[in-house]
Amino acid sequence: MDVFYAYTYSTAAWFGIQAVPLIITPRLIITTLSVEARKPTVLEEYLCRSLAFTLLTLAIVTILLTGTIPLSSSLSESEITADPSDPKAPYAVPTLTVTAAFHAVTAFYSYMQYTHNGQIGFALSEIGSGVLASMGCWCLVFGTEKGRISKRTGADKRTSGWPFKNEESDKKKGKKRL
Repeated sequence: MDVFYAYTYSTAAWFGIQAVPLIITPRLIITTLSVEARKPTVLEEYLCRSLAFTLLTLAIVTILLTGTIPLSSSLSESEITADPSDPKAPYAVPTLTVTAAFHAVTAFYSYMQYTHNGQIGFALSEIGSGVLASMGCWCLVFGTEKGRISKRTGADKRTSGWPFKNEESDKKKGKKRL
């Protein structure tokens, strides 16, 4: 399993972990995170459950749009990649971008809430979302295109000689140095 699949499944799992307590026990979550002890309103319970269903929907959409679960009935021989030109998952990179941005914003918001309130629930959310935001950014930077690796030497063809020159290569090519 490569990092792209790990990120997709981890994102869906994180959304599910956040959604299940909001569906089952919204009163407990509201009471735990509120400053004073009071009975939650019906609107607060509705918004908790609505957020939970939204998170579950987002988890399912993430898995489907990234191509982790193929939508076609035909079996293909190659894996689905995060390459933008991959026809098996045309929405993989946009979904990856949106979910990574969501995790980054959630991590920042959780950090701000933790520094203001000091509650451990926000710190756990900050850690989980921060790890997934970092993983998503890593996938966006390094996983969305194939490297240009030379078949003969195994080196990346996009490297340059700046600020250091490759004198051995220049000797073989017959280049003159100034």
